[in-house]
Amino acid sequence: MNRPLRRTLIFLLPAAAIAAFAWYAARPQPVAVVVARVQTGLVEATVANTRAGTVKACRRARLAPPQGGQVAELLVRKGDRVKEGQLLLRLWNDDLAAQVALARSEAQAASARADETCLLADVARREAQRITSLHQQKLVSDEQRDRSATDALARAAGCTAARASARVSNDRVQLNEALLERTLLRAPFAGTVAETTGEVGEYVTPSPPGIPTPPAVDLVDNSCLYVVAPIDEIDAPRVTENMPARILLDAFGNRPFPGHVRRIAPYVLDVEKQARTVEVEVEFDEPQETIRLLAGYSADAEVILDRREGVLRIPTEALQEGGHVLLFDDSRGVLERRSIETGLANWQHTEVLRGLAEGDRVVTSIDREGVRDGAAATVEDSASGTDR
Repeated sequence: MNRPLRRTLIFLLPAAAIAAFAWYAARPQPVAVVVARVQTGLVEATVANTRAGTVKACRRARLAPPQGGQVAELLVRKGDRVKEGQLLLRLWNDDLAAQVALARSEAQAASARADETCLLADVARREAQRITSLHQQKLVSDEQRDRSATDALARAAGCTAARASARVSNDRVQLNEALLERTLLRAPFAGTVAETTGEVGEYVTPSPPGIPTPPAVDLVDNSCLYVVAPIDEIDAPRVTENMPARILLDAFGNRPFPGHVRRIAPYVLDVEKQARTVEVEVEFDEPQETIRLLAGYSADAEVILDRREGVLRIPTEALQEGGHVLLFDDSRGVLERRSIETGLANWQHTEVLRGLAEGDRVVTSIDREGVRDGAAATVEDSASGTDR
């Protein structure tokens, strides 16, 4: 090899090495992506509440006496279980109790007088019959006959008046008993005392019209519970009564409880002008599972509009705008944009009708920098749970 050629090679070889290194360093680096396998499974189309709902009791009564007065007895405390008709509270009513006792005594006296009067009327009637018979035999005068008949009629009228007076006395007893009952507060149904207001010796008054006041006893029937939750007004037309639903409770670690839609509000709430909602009531399908639940718990409700089992599905987070996904090509190590046709969808899964096959791997980390069609990529360690 001549000297000029050798000198040229000495300069070219380092330059080539530098160029090769620069190219290697500047080449696009594969982007790390998270992928999920296309699998078969269940997909549901659901409508969820926009804000937290509330567990409510089917029956809840905020009770107060119909009239004011001083509390003489408060017979229950918060948390007590009561039976239907059980006495909860009594206002001072000694005066009314005395009036009831007086009315009962008067009614007994009136009844006795009526019995006496009617007994004498019966005697007079029989005497008039006897005198009439004697008159027919010409043994008594016309005057005696007329006098006995008149006496019988008068005593019969007295019997009628006495019976009416006795009924008035009985009605007066019922009136006084009703007035006395207005001082007693009884449980309209079996349930649990949620709250009591007031103590013995304090005065309670009924709420004035349009001005609510705390109830003397707040009674809740926890044997029947349901959830009230708001849904977006746009979703409301798709929800109908008796649709299956799922209830999730924070207090039970979001454990799902099966339920169904029992009622849809006939109006739209505009508490928030920019987010108008419709209230939906969801009832528990298994009441025995609600024994430990309490009215007032926060809850979420998902109404199941449709469901399909055993269909191809992908994570919804893998779906791009326009119905596209990025498919990871194992053989080339690059990302390929694929158009697909979708069916039912929710926040977790989307049904795939056409465009993918079971076992394909789609990218779920589509928001990462460099994730695009044709980009070289590597899959993050599947042991970490990212390759699903």
